[in-house]
Amino acid sequence: MESLSSRNGRLLLVAVVAGTIMLAAHAQAAIPGISGDFAAGVRTFNLTAKSGYISTPDGGSYFMWGYSPDPNGLMQYPGPTLLVGQGETVRINLRNEIYEPVSIVFPGQTNMSPPTGGLAGLLTREALPGGEAVVTYEFIADYPGTYLYHSGSRPEMQIEMGLVGALIIRPDGYDPETNKIAYNHESSAYDREYLFLHTEMDPLFHQAVAAGCMDTIDNTTYNPVYWFMNGRCFPDTVLAAPYSDLLPRQPYNALARMHPGERILMRMIGAGRNAHPFHTHGNNFLLIARDGRLLSTDGGVSGADLAVSDYTQNVLPGATHDAIFEWTAEKIGWDIYGHDPNDPLQPFEYAPDHGKPIPVDLPEQKDLTFGMLYSGSPFLGSFAPLPPGGGLNLTGGYWQIWHSHLEKEIVNNDLFPGGQITFMLIDHWDVPIP
Repeated sequence: MESLSSRNGRLLLVAVVAGTIMLAAHAQAAIPGISGDFAAGVRTFNLTAKSGYISTPDGGSYFMWGYSPDPNGLMQYPGPTLLVGQGETVRINLRNEIYEPVSIVFPGQTNMSPPTGGLAGLLTREALPGGEAVVTYEFIADYPGTYLYHSGSRPEMQIEMGLVGALIIRPDGYDPETNKIAYNHESSAYDREYLFLHTEMDPLFHQAVAAGCMDTIDNTTYNPVYWFMNGRCFPDTVLAAPYSDLLPRQPYNALARMHPGERILMRMIGAGRNAHPFHTHGNNFLLIARDGRLLSTDGGVSGADLAVSDYTQNVLPGATHDAIFEWTAEKIGWDIYGHDPNDPLQPFEYAPDHGKPIPVDLPEQKDLTFGMLYSGSPFLGSFAPLPPGGGLNLTGGYWQIWHSHLEKEIVNNDLFPGGQITFMLIDHWDVPIP
């Protein structure tokens, strides 16, 4: 079943406004996920394949399949992010409540035990319909990094239907407070991390599955018109995670936040069948790893010495990419903090620009066009008068749009703006980030 609203433009405007108000105080600063149960060196996850409907910002409702971390809960798109530690034995018990066999494969995990239960399938053992039989997969998490997991049963159909998720393996020595590292080297150190899992969707496939007409699907006619980050299209990508009751089957947002000078770890995953050029508009990132391995000349001993600076990462199908993003206002040419030249320097400032005035005189208010995310002031963390009802920049931050660099991927069913758009919100150090 599907419904498309005729009020697309108004729905988008309302969603952007509501989302911006909510996200300023509640955006997720660390990757949300589940850690399972840990005992005797084994970390256990219990997942159930289920069906349900997800929402798109243009009023669409689409039939999906997804992995649920709760046998009595809802399906989730994408599946829950699995958080484990290097060297741990990871065990996943899978049940199946949809009407055809499903499974899970774990690309990049080389130390796998033979799965048990269920029925032998093409790539791995499969959980049969009915919800009773359990298939158990087990591996040792030998290498830290960012990984994908997905169904190994009819993957051309079941991945499209939503049976995908992220796996993050923390390295030895990782500590969430004192030693945030993505790999076993200081070159992968970071202050905050964010996940960007890229997928796409052709609604006709989902309509056919919902109607029980799977045999009519022709993969040669595949034509996606929705593009997702973490299971959401813009503007839902920036709705804050604590408000997931608005999108109960799509709990992960894609808004990134930072303070100047912090190191942001971007974990990018290609979980669909198309490549997606992810563009950090206006600022470069440093690509440090691909497919769970540091870009290194000696296996990581010297760190990411082959890291690449770029502003667009082509997120490839089935691949993962880890990058470090920094923003310090270096060489902007004026003091973004608006300090008195005699004020002491802060460690996050670009010292040569300290105390420099903004190099232009701002026009009078009557001559300005005020955008929703303008605080009224050119200075970070500062506010100035705005017209009545103007301005949603509640923290006085700088907003940088991050988006797909393919024009067709920043729409929702041909309606702009949408698709793979999110933001990096740079806040003054006086503004707390959860």
